[in-house]
Amino acid sequence: MESEEQSENSLRTIAIILLCCAVVKMLHLLGVISVEDKADDDLEITMVCHRPEGLDQLEALTNFSKKELQVLYRGFKNECPSGVVNEETFKQIYAQFFPHGDASTYAHYLFNAFDTAHSGSIKFEDFVTALSILLRGSITEKLQWTFNLYDINRDGYINKEEMTDIVRAIYDMMGKYTYPVLKNDAPKQHVEAFFQKMDKNRDGVVTLDEFIYSCQEDENIMRSLQLFENVI
Repeated sequence: MESEEQSENSLRTIAIILLCCAVVKMLHLLGVISVEDKADDDLEITMVCHRPEGLDQLEALTNFSKKELQVLYRGFKNECPSGVVNEETFKQIYAQFFPHGDASTYAHYLFNAFDTAHSGSIKFEDFVTALSILLRGSITEKLQWTFNLYDINRDGYINKEEMTDIVRAIYDMMGKYTYPVLKNDAPKQHVEAFFQKMDKNRDGVVTLDEFIYSCQEDENIMRSLQLFENVI
């Protein structure tokens, strides 16, 4: 029982860390942020020659300052001249971070979480709104966003099939170098452990309230969610 609980904690921690790390890595690829050296930010800001429509509105809707939004927009626009990122580009970005695995399925789910309007593309507004939640949102906001990622069919519940799909996508993304080596039945075992912990009323699905409550009880998840609060 203890080993199952440890496996469950490890799985959910990996999932959330991957989510946060992948977003930060994508920012690096886009040339938007540099965790190692922030000394050039002011210089970069002065080079911004185009500002998105509704900058004041974005400042009000996010946890970023106007200057931070300018820097983010400059990087986004430089790498995405069309102003949008489609799913294929999104998958290509992820493929570079996980060369020993297949990140396409996980990238698909994450893309859909960013693409809240289901338009088939991620605009700067979508990008910066999600980033604001992941990096500077409250614990509840971060957990709500993560829940929506897992709730693939958007019905307000996480069922075992959805969780299995997410787990398999994570395993596929990690590839042959996943540690420890995973058995064929590992996804099923982790999903069962997940529901044993999360499904409080044993009705076969996990609600948002159950998800938030269970995550807030888990020290590993709480630490994971706080890793990148002050990245930019």
